[in-house]
Amino acid sequence: MSSRLPRGGRLIDRARPVAFSFNGTRLKGFAGDTLASALLGSGRSLVGRSFKYHRPRGVYASGAEEPNALVSLGTGDRMEPNQRATTTELFAGLEARSQNHWPSLETDLGAVSAGMAKFLPAGFYYKTFIQPRAAWKHLFEPVIRRSAGLGPAPAAGARDPDRYEHFHAFADVLVVGAGIAGLTAARRAGAAGARVLLLEQAPHAGGRALADGGRIDGADAHDWVAAQLAALAQMPNVTVRLRTQAAGVYDHGYVLAGERVADHTPGDGRPRHRLWRIRAGHIITATGAIERPLAFAGNDRPGVMLASAVRDYVTLYGVSPGDRTVLVTGNDDAYRTALALLDAGLTVPAVLDVRARAEGPLAQAVRARGVRVETGRGVALAWGGRRGVTSVGICAQAGEGAVLEEIGCDCVAVSGGWSPVVHLWSHCGGKLRWDEAAAMFVPDPARPPLNHDGRAMVTAAGAASGALRADAALADAAAAADRVAQALDLSPSEAPAPRAETVDEAAPEAVWMMPHGAPAALREKAFLDFQNDVKVSDVQLAAQEGFESVEHAKRYTTLGMATDQGKLSNINGLAVLSQSLGAPIPQVGTTTFRPPYTPLSFGAITGAARGELFKPVRKTAIDGWLAAQGAHWEPVGDWRRPYAIPRPGESVEDAVTREVLNTRRNVGLLDASTLGKILVKGPDAAKFLDLIYTNMMSTLKVGRCRYGLMCTENGFLFDDGVVARLSEDSFLCHTTSGGSDRVHAWMEEWLQTEWWDFRVYTANLTEQHAQIAVVGPKARQVLEALEGMDLGRETLPFMGFAEGTLAGIPARVHRISFSGELSFEVAVPAGRGQAFWDACLEAGAAHGIQPYGTEALHVMRAEKGFIMIGDETDGTVTPHDLNLGWAVSKKKQDFIGKRAMERTHLTDPDRKQLVGLATLDPAEVLPDGAHAVEGAPRPDGIAGMIGHVTSSYFSPTLDRSIAMALIRGGSRRMGQVLRFEVEPGRAIEATVVDPVFLDPEGERQNV
Repeated sequence: MSSRLPRGGRLIDRARPVAFSFNGTRLKGFAGDTLASALLGSGRSLVGRSFKYHRPRGVYASGAEEPNALVSLGTGDRMEPNQRATTTELFAGLEARSQNHWPSLETDLGAVSAGMAKFLPAGFYYKTFIQPRAAWKHLFEPVIRRSAGLGPAPAAGARDPDRYEHFHAFADVLVVGAGIAGLTAARRAGAAGARVLLLEQAPHAGGRALADGGRIDGADAHDWVAAQLAALAQMPNVTVRLRTQAAGVYDHGYVLAGERVADHTPGDGRPRHRLWRIRAGHIITATGAIERPLAFAGNDRPGVMLASAVRDYVTLYGVSPGDRTVLVTGNDDAYRTALALLDAGLTVPAVLDVRARAEGPLAQAVRARGVRVETGRGVALAWGGRRGVTSVGICAQAGEGAVLEEIGCDCVAVSGGWSPVVHLWSHCGGKLRWDEAAAMFVPDPARPPLNHDGRAMVTAAGAASGALRADAALADAAAAADRVAQALDLSPSEAPAPRAETVDEAAPEAVWMMPHGAPAALREKAFLDFQNDVKVSDVQLAAQEGFESVEHAKRYTTLGMATDQGKLSNINGLAVLSQSLGAPIPQVGTTTFRPPYTPLSFGAITGAARGELFKPVRKTAIDGWLAAQGAHWEPVGDWRRPYAIPRPGESVEDAVTREVLNTRRNVGLLDASTLGKILVKGPDAAKFLDLIYTNMMSTLKVGRCRYGLMCTENGFLFDDGVVARLSEDSFLCHTTSGGSDRVHAWMEEWLQTEWWDFRVYTANLTEQHAQIAVVGPKARQVLEALEGMDLGRETLPFMGFAEGTLAGIPARVHRISFSGELSFEVAVPAGRGQAFWDACLEAGAAHGIQPYGTEALHVMRAEKGFIMIGDETDGTVTPHDLNLGWAVSKKKQDFIGKRAMERTHLTDPDRKQLVGLATLDPAEVLPDGAHAVEGAPRPDGIAGMIGHVTSSYFSPTLDRSIAMALIRGGSRRMGQVLRFEVEPGRAIEATVVDPVFLDPEGERQNV
């Protein structure tokens, strides 16, 4: 049965019918419909089931606050559950299915739980699933897991065929909401010269003016909205984005927003969703207000709707939610809905107003149309079935629910007042105050969200600030825009604020329960949270059981924890809690508003990071050449590096041996481009690095390098590398290959949170330079053949660097070594990396040059006793544990981790310490991670563990196995033979030795 009105519907195009399906039934709507309006227009009042009791649910609202009309959209790989029908635009071929029922929406066996509601009160799960304990694993948990959720999860292995993207934007002023307040603020800020970005979650601008009409500046409100959009389109400094929801406000004017680019045109080649990452100088939230529901017995039945939603469906979509609509209100705004219904030719049997008097112009206009207006009245009970309301019982609002009269109806439009949308204001610390006269929380302008410089970051405007009437909203928005312009050192607009023609409205009366003295039988059927089935009686029970904090009551009852995040239920719920506690509402407070305001899809959050792009493989400038040579790859952080470069017919193990010996005897070439390179620059750079590193960097001379360690606040080593001082105020900090991003983020975190007043700039330059290591006794001869720089021992001593050109390529040559050999690490522009590599190969051909990979690098560093972050460290190791106490300054008053290192536990001489291991059988290689044990085995057959192997290799240079290990009290065990149980019944014995196996004096690197 169609509920589409014969005329009307400002947003739909009746000349363009659109076919769609719901639960497999083919239905019809029009272009411009939402799925909710199309379902209502097709006579579908039942759209889903509630979570806990599986009660029948119908469309309740018309926007993002909708708690009931959640559907699964699409099929196969495009199936997406829990989508709001009220914000889903209708398109040809749309397939929607209702959720949370079995075997069908109309006949749901889960509804049996509704008959057990008395035994399933708030928090029943905390009291029920305790005994018997064995039942948890085999009964309670499986049942709970099968019951969890509303819509079905996508099929395992399903691959989303759509694409998503991220977009970065910058604005002087970000205006959220394109109602009349947002349009006013955007235009005035734009006229002041600001770069303005205006976001609107709906596919059309205008907000409530679209349905409520009226006149602004002498023009029809709809024409005024169109004129504002046209004016904004002519301003080059203003951008307007529809279908874009600001989801969260974060520190420093950072805002995330989700744009539904192609939800309504699937498969058209555009990205489905776009995540906006916005930096704004100031944010104006013109997000409007949400109408509150009323709590009475049976208020969750299909057919009970917000009065503003009824008005929207009638006016904007030409849909009749019911032929006979009873209005229940405590404010004058609901009378606008009565007038809209009458204008559409529908019947309003009565308006029930809880106030003692209803004498305002709107109420008088309704009376003049012959509608019965009952004051001091409320609803005791709404009767009906699973498909909708059939009648309501009128009672005295001041009474206890005695039914005075029953009125037949098929729709109940309720209005419990309005609540400003303060979520974005609150996300970043904005405080609220309680407006007793209007019965609502409003942003407190004296305590706004603050930027890093202590200035206000967010301004609320229009209904979002509490200015609910159109004239007040326009004036408030204009004033807000002018204040923001002044704060940005711009000249505010001198044009007068727009003016709306409005009618007087009498003061509203807050209603938290209907009737006021409702007995338990009625409170147990009056719902606050429609999705999670939280009733008035549940909140009262929570208060009775001692959950006095609104946050505790929320979690005990699950109030506001559904997918709508309590947009409709929170204020009513905390008001019921305050009455139960006998405390004023401001004292009880609100729950915490957290982003996102509405859910963001995982696709939008992920963006292009999926499949091969989920974690892209990073490649150096030499990668192509190495691949052509048959490199055997290994992952190092996000990079791929050559483990070895085997020759045809050569095993990987033999290649490693060859590479080590050739580098020790002749010259080797290593692609070291993956090492992190972080520029630290500024007047306070030296002071900053003294705090970041354990040793002193401020005394480093220009042109010199120094090895440095970085520790966490707990004193544990987490990265190391060589620091080069480029100038008095510039340092280049080298990090491990896998640590560059982490270290850079670490530096930025300290600069932004602790040392924000330091004059320091950091930049991650890792990918801007190719870094080639030329290593071995003939390394200097190779580089000298390239010509351009004097790299003699005296000219460029160990731990120095020089800048110039080699082979005609700009280069910075570092005289540092991770192999113990004569070594030069040459940094050149990344685009010239392959050219420099080729030049080295050509110049080194006469000297036996060969490239080597990471395994040869690791073998050589272990021969020298050099540590590797991630091998010798595991997050619990200090520099002293690794014999690196010489790199920990005793002069500095402070650095990150200093105080932690002085704790008794970290100075215990019996801590694990780094030692070398020489197996008694030189050919036997200890497995990495093998445990050193001592003492007699315990009853379980395992001896006491005293340490473990951190690195283990066969050394071609020494022709024997070598290993490094962390052993308890290792420095006192030199010469001791330890046992390593590598498998049941088999142990390997090794002697504790100095971890430096080769050239302890360092003669090879100093030639």
